[in-house]
Amino acid sequence: MVEEDWNLTWYTSKPDLTQCFQHTVLVWFPCVYLWTCSPFYLLYLLLRSHRGVIPLSKLCCSKTLLGLSLASVGLLEMFYFVVKENNETHKHLLMLLGPMVRSLTLVLAVVIIQVERIKGLRSSVLLFLFWTLLVLCSIVPLKVNIEQIIDQGFSSDAVRFVVFFLCFSLQLAELVLCCFSDRRTLSDNAAQKRCPEEDASFLSKFLFFWFSSLMVKGYKSPLQASDLWSLRDQDSSNQIMTDLENFWTQKCKQLQKESPGSDSSQSWSWSRSDSLSGPTEKTQLLKKDSKGRDYSLYLLHALGWSFGLYFLFGILCLLLHDAFMFAVPQVLSALLVFMRDEDAPVWKGFLYAVLLFLLSCLQSVLNHQYMFHCFTVGMRLKTALMGLIYRKTLLMSSAARRHFTLGEIVNLVSADTQKLMDFVVYCNSVWIAPIEIALCFYFLWQLLGPAALAGITAVALTFPLNAVLAKMRGKLQEVQMKFMDGRIKLMNEILGGVKILKFYAWEEAFLRRVGVLRDGELGALKKSQILYSVSLASFNSSSFLIALSVFGVYVLFDQRNVLDAQKIFVSVALINILKTPLSQLPFAMNTTMQAIISLRRLTNFLCQDELRPDNVEKLPHSAGGNAIVIEGGVFSWSHDDSPCLQSINVKVKTGSLVAVVGHVGSGKSSLLSAMLGEMERRCGFVSVKGSVGYAPQQAWVQNASVKDNIVFGGERKESWYHRVLEACALLPDLDLLPAGDATEIGEKGLNLSGGQKQRVSLARAVYRKSDVYLLDDPLSAVDAHVGQHIFDRIIGPRGLLKDKTRVLVTHGLSFLPKADMVVVMEDGLVSEIGSYAELMDRKGAFAKLIQSFRGNGRRENPALQDRSSRKAVSRLSFTDFDLSQEQLISCDMGSASVQQMNDVDQDLDVDDVGKLTEADKAHTGRVKLQMYREYFKTIGLTFIMTIIFLCAFQQAASLAYNYWLSLWADETPVNGTQSNHGLKLSVFAALGFTQAMAMFGTTLAIALGGIVASRHLHADLLHSVLHSPMSFFEVTPSGNLLNRFSKEIDAIDCMIPDGLKMMLGYLFKLLEVCIIVLLATPLTGLVLLPLACVYVFIQSFYVATSCQLRRLEAVSRSPIYSHFSETVQGAVVIRAFGEQQRFVLESHLRIDNNQEAYFPRFVATRWLAVNLEFLGNLLVLAAAIFSVLGRAELSPGIVGLAVSQSLQVTGILSWIVRSWTDVENNIVSVERVKEYDNTPKEAAWTLQGSFLPESWPTTGTIQFEDYGLQYRKGLDWALKDISINIQSREKVGLVGRTGAGKSSLALGIFRILEAANGRIFIDGVNIADIGLHDLRSRITIIPQDPVVFSGSLRMNLDPFDTCSDEELWTALELAHLSSFVSELPQRLNYQCCEGGENLSLGQRQLLCLARALLRKTRILVLDEATAAVDLKTDQLIQSTIRNQFDDCTVLTIAHRLNTIMDYTRVIVMDRGTIAEMDSPPELITLQGHFYQMCLEAGLI
Repeated sequence: MVEEDWNLTWYTSKPDLTQCFQHTVLVWFPCVYLWTCSPFYLLYLLLRSHRGVIPLSKLCCSKTLLGLSLASVGLLEMFYFVVKENNETHKHLLMLLGPMVRSLTLVLAVVIIQVERIKGLRSSVLLFLFWTLLVLCSIVPLKVNIEQIIDQGFSSDAVRFVVFFLCFSLQLAELVLCCFSDRRTLSDNAAQKRCPEEDASFLSKFLFFWFSSLMVKGYKSPLQASDLWSLRDQDSSNQIMTDLENFWTQKCKQLQKESPGSDSSQSWSWSRSDSLSGPTEKTQLLKKDSKGRDYSLYLLHALGWSFGLYFLFGILCLLLHDAFMFAVPQVLSALLVFMRDEDAPVWKGFLYAVLLFLLSCLQSVLNHQYMFHCFTVGMRLKTALMGLIYRKTLLMSSAARRHFTLGEIVNLVSADTQKLMDFVVYCNSVWIAPIEIALCFYFLWQLLGPAALAGITAVALTFPLNAVLAKMRGKLQEVQMKFMDGRIKLMNEILGGVKILKFYAWEEAFLRRVGVLRDGELGALKKSQILYSVSLASFNSSSFLIALSVFGVYVLFDQRNVLDAQKIFVSVALINILKTPLSQLPFAMNTTMQAIISLRRLTNFLCQDELRPDNVEKLPHSAGGNAIVIEGGVFSWSHDDSPCLQSINVKVKTGSLVAVVGHVGSGKSSLLSAMLGEMERRCGFVSVKGSVGYAPQQAWVQNASVKDNIVFGGERKESWYHRVLEACALLPDLDLLPAGDATEIGEKGLNLSGGQKQRVSLARAVYRKSDVYLLDDPLSAVDAHVGQHIFDRIIGPRGLLKDKTRVLVTHGLSFLPKADMVVVMEDGLVSEIGSYAELMDRKGAFAKLIQSFRGNGRRENPALQDRSSRKAVSRLSFTDFDLSQEQLISCDMGSASVQQMNDVDQDLDVDDVGKLTEADKAHTGRVKLQMYREYFKTIGLTFIMTIIFLCAFQQAASLAYNYWLSLWADETPVNGTQSNHGLKLSVFAALGFTQAMAMFGTTLAIALGGIVASRHLHADLLHSVLHSPMSFFEVTPSGNLLNRFSKEIDAIDCMIPDGLKMMLGYLFKLLEVCIIVLLATPLTGLVLLPLACVYVFIQSFYVATSCQLRRLEAVSRSPIYSHFSETVQGAVVIRAFGEQQRFVLESHLRIDNNQEAYFPRFVATRWLAVNLEFLGNLLVLAAAIFSVLGRAELSPGIVGLAVSQSLQVTGILSWIVRSWTDVENNIVSVERVKEYDNTPKEAAWTLQGSFLPESWPTTGTIQFEDYGLQYRKGLDWALKDISINIQSREKVGLVGRTGAGKSSLALGIFRILEAANGRIFIDGVNIADIGLHDLRSRITIIPQDPVVFSGSLRMNLDPFDTCSDEELWTALELAHLSSFVSELPQRLNYQCCEGGENLSLGQRQLLCLARALLRKTRILVLDEATAAVDLKTDQLIQSTIRNQFDDCTVLTIAHRLNTIMDYTRVIVMDRGTIAEMDSPPELITLQGHFYQMCLEAGLI
């Protein structure tokens, strides 16, 4: 019976299935599938979170009605069968059961439809597969019924035919309806830009049809950020981090039970009012638990718990893909057997051809579903890691912060998270590649027997080699990352201190420092790429070595072994499959090594110490008692450091004003840090009652509007807001700003002066209405009369904070009599404490300090101060709020009047008024060919020609040895054997080894060419940035520039060369396959040509969208880095105000904006690959069908070669798509790096042919001739008709009110701004005729904001290393720093932290003085250089300047008038012109502008 069935089905020219099979298996199979799967599926629906009920829609009703109709028709069919075959029912019981089982199954399907509707499931995978199986199983009965109608006529059994066709039509309709998604649930509010994937059906998701709308939009016009969809809920930062936090909370409780004494029981908690005392992130996430397991395991566990289930579905797709992949060689084997069997029916050949096509299509779609899931998990992983890093930056202790600079943190966010994302994509290759290799050898054993073991030997030889290479590359990767970290860190400092570099003409010194780090980085990369080329060549050649060894052993082992077409090309197909795991394995191993290194780096960061919540006990506010209590306090910055504060006993009564005084470095700021909990409490007790407001010594302002900086996340109360502005003396400043308080403040307050930044910082604290205020010398950066105003209106007994507890660090002695208590600090100890009167009566050190500084030009009479204070208040709108140098350069900030500014800006968009920084902009459209030219031009023509020749030579060798195999396969055996095995193997081996060497040469040439290009592009970028004027740095956020130097340069270093390697290799491979297929079946050309046209169309259709998405993703990445930078620098302020949660949410928003561009970017690649690989599968189908049609003329060898090669096309197209996309997308990095080439540049640093004497300037005379200056065209003159002769050794003070132009004179001397009219002569030389470095290196400035770079003290003093140790120590002694430096462990080689954080502000200011002493030029410009030091140090500095620079010309931009009262001349500026100029006594006698200013300052 079975043999008869096979004769009917298989061994016939007209195949068919038996009636029994049709009425049982074809009916029951879909039903068994549904009944088997439905219990599990219903359980899943029951456990699934309820997402609302879907309302009854037309689609749902239609599916339900069709299902019930089908069930009814089935019952009618059964009833009809019973009636018609009444007498023989017992004989056809199985056929009778069919309709019954089907009807019951259809009722179950309807039930599932309704359950899905109730549970909010809009598209069903289960039912789609059920209806698909039902339709497929009905195709054979459909064929049979159509044949019966043709043979017997419709009337022979009309009722059965009608019922069958009705059932088939209804099933087909159900299948079509299942391809659509149902409506949203009632509780689901549709977002405006909702991702269509959420609304897509299963089929649409599976084939990525849902993405087509964005592709069409991108093809019609360049995509903008507004065109992008919102992230799906499960991809959003809030959802990801919430899930992660929930998991860790549970884990903490579990660990708490295991180890009750452990600190790890804490969980993350963010509180606005209780940020320091609440639980922190110092959990087992950041510690090793009691069993000693490393934190990295916990991190992997957490991430696996969060994303593992979704990732497992991707792995399921990968396993199914592999199953279909291994089915393909079996079908190919059957096709080659068919080609050899002349009697085989033709339909079998067509069946094999169609099977090859279907298997290839399923393989392709499943592969890209797997990739989609991997990239989605990678995206979520990146979001989670960035969230962890950001939270950590808000919790790190000061000691830990020293070990991680901002540049290193940015590198963690950019490079290391990317490495872990890559690991997610390729990690499965580590375990599945060996399985695929084993399966390949199993099938080879089935085909060739024990000879397959020779292939295992070939693989075994390559693995140890690559393991050694991977280990070596891992070490080189660590070296490279260290250099890269150092480079990014240095670049961040350069961008932060670029003003100092320009003033001191230090650019070349820092260029050299960056160059050394870059050379080290590229040196490690070069060695790594050489090893990588060896690894790639060995792995890619392993498929050839396997074939050589297997075939060689097979034919040499036994002369009767014959290599025919089936054995050779099925083996080749299996070895081609083997090629994928063998080529991916080194990449996966490399990615795994990089991921392990990055994981260690992340672990190291996340394991750093955090601020202990018990450093300060936070108590609720209460009236009366002590607001701050420190008893027996000993504090240090870290566990390892020696204590900075010892034996501290301070009690501050609620509502009192406490002043803290002391010399530079005595511990004043440290005392406030201890109160904030920022220092490690070694012993003692600290408590603070109520909320805290904090104003740091160095003001921290955000890159946001003035209003946002002051309100700082709170609710704006207009009346209180206005009072705060008035009290902080900010109203006159706001009048000058183009958009008032809506004006944007630049990064780090670039467009504000030091005093303005400090007042904004103070306003933020005052506006908050906290209970306790810690004010760290906020009055040092403002003019004396403004400081008095602020003290009276805010801090003093009648100020806004009169009922609050205030701790004020100050150097202003005039404020001390009004303090309730004075704390005197000395060397980390409280030397004296008490009221002002008590301390004066004791006649101790404090009283002597006060006595010594009375009468030194500083009037301390309280009555006089009160009078001058009232005068200052009454004339506040005219007082001297000075603009910073950067503000003067800014395009939006000039010395023109408000009216003039409004006139100029009237053409600007209303939203742009007050806008300073420019957001990173995305280019639109395809990447210009010019970018490719730029890139390849830097590589060089020789490299390019070598690369192309090697690629062509490599592929020619491949084509030759493949064709040699086909000739071998077609050789007819003589007496059951083949001859000349030695010759055949020798030729085959020679061609294979030639290809291997050519491959090594190709990959190495591309890698080295990429390094050459990267070196040039980085050098050009660095050159362009450092040659840019100061105005460029104002409007360009540092995040944008850091993004170029980190992410974009990293892409140029690695991504572009890797993409080019793949793209060129696979393009030439595709060319080889096309040549082989056309040689075998020329008719395939009829299909190949239109397929090529469609391929090019789809590719061009896609590239515009993909490229634009890459740009949008790159642009949205910069704000993340900028926000990280701001947070790291302002972490103390953020913690003090309890604003962590708001900043975390802002970080989430910026990360989500970036991921909104990244998500469609990788989906676009999957969309393209699915479409293009379908075209590749059509080529497989065409090659197979034309081979079947022409089997009479074609040999099995050439058919085997053509089909086995065409089977690679889908993989080749996939890799071409990926590599082409990578190159096209990453070439955008070249575009973004090159865009700064065309920005305005400064004048040349040095001029050739300039014969400037070495000793110039010798006298220091400065002459202005009709000098004029404009900040931009259209504005009024900032300086106009300035004519001054400053004589040698003359001491000149520059004073004036806001926008008067005094800073402009200094900027003009240094040529920070170029003259619009007139000239400046120094020692008779026109400064416009010499290079900028020739000018700036011969004159000196001591700036208001002291900048210190990370590195040794020696480097900070003398970056060119031209001074001897003796000269350095002399300068330090004169700057009163020698005793401090001599006590340091490494003295001159002591390493300063980034920004000089391990030095006090006063010490940094003294370091700037030491720089000036070292340069000892004839001209010195001072910009209020002593604002941050105590009175004694101030007196020493002034004395040093007077003595050491006595023979120099000194220009002082005066903020405190007492410092210039003994100068030879004072120039009073007003509206860009000189209002008064004479000696101070003469100007006071005139009773003009200068007299009025002295009166307000309390000097007369």
